[in-house]
Amino acid sequence: MATFIMVTKLDPVTTRSPQLLERIEKLVTKQVREQCPGVEWVASYATLGPYDYVDIFHAEGVDTALRVSALFRAHGHVHTEVWPAAEW
Repeated sequence: MATFIMVTKLDPVTTRSPQLLERIEKLVTKQVREQCPGVEWVASYATLGPYDYVDIFHAEGVDTALRVSALFRAHGHVHTEVWPAAEW
């Protein structure tokens, strides 16, 4: 399994309502579990920097990591970047 870091910046529309943000989060989580069953979530952090969230996960490869990112973008109204990572 490869390690990936995904940074996420929320669309201002998403952040208008905490309830909307929670609904989107549940929907995206469900979609990732269903469509990417091999993905193992390692950690999720809310940040105060240029990105709102940093997630670390393991996936079988780049194709699966791209699918995770696409699900977040399609359902979450967010901008994501996914970076492959290796232990230092």
